[in-house]
Amino acid sequence: MSNQCGGECRGGKAEPDVSVPDLMSVASRKDGSISEFEVPKMDCPSEERMIRMALENIQPKVALDFDIPTRRVRVFHQGNIDAIRERMVSLGLGTTLLDTRRIAHSDLTRAMASAGESDKREAAVLKWLLAINAVMFAVEMVVGWLAQSTGLIADSLDMFADAAVYGVALYAVGHSLRMKLRAAHLAGWLQVVLALGALSEVARRFLFGSEPVSTLMMGFGFVALVANIACLMLIAKSRDSGAHMKASWIFSANDVIANLGVILAGFLVAWTNSRYPDLIIGLIIGVIVLNGARRILQMRS
Repeated sequence: MSNQCGGECRGGKAEPDVSVPDLMSVASRKDGSISEFEVPKMDCPSEERMIRMALENIQPKVALDFDIPTRRVRVFHQGNIDAIRERMVSLGLGTTLLDTRRIAHSDLTRAMASAGESDKREAAVLKWLLAINAVMFAVEMVVGWLAQSTGLIADSLDMFADAAVYGVALYAVGHSLRMKLRAAHLAGWLQVVLALGALSEVARRFLFGSEPVSTLMMGFGFVALVANIACLMLIAKSRDSGAHMKASWIFSANDVIANLGVILAGFLVAWTNSRYPDLIIGLIIGVIVLNGARRILQMRS
């Protein structure tokens, strides 16, 4: 996974994080090379993802070690430095090759182990996110129908979409950047479909009437809020490790906003004895979900 700069990309030195697309072919040789590049315009993980994409399909395969605060990239490779340098320079980030030296087989083995541990940590986080959202979808859907609340129903559909997002992202762990981008886009289109479903339910209840139960709205809106805050905490350190993880972060952040809206709508339903606050929050959640889907579908690297 990528280095996390946490919005302070120009701070102190971060621990290097090694990504190894396929080191088995590299480790089969007894030695290799390591080249260090200076990349002056590499400020945040977005530039890191550009570099990963550029070197993804180069042969023989390479391993990457990023140090974003010092704007340095180390590339583990085997004799294909000219092709590597050409692709790095083509990105327009002011790249300069500083040094190339031989490395031992043991260094490649450690890099491979580091990449494997990173993928395991990412997969563990996604499994927790998938479980939390799948359970909350089932609970909120049932309670939403019993409470006649479009807000809870819309939020439950959002939970279902998120569960699908995390399932797709889990599949993408360890795959190429292009695979991760396709996974994120698939999740985005799923959000579009379910958001439109939630909006149609708002329209149906507006036309045919409903009597939302405010206590259920507030109670289960709070339960969903706690669940989504837990999801945000789980994924916070991994949100810049690929488009699939960035999509997961966007969806969870949207959910927290939606949960607060459901709680507020429940209070207003009780205060005004009107169904309209519930319809309004259902409409807003649908729009939030559509906007999140738009942001995902705009991802290109």
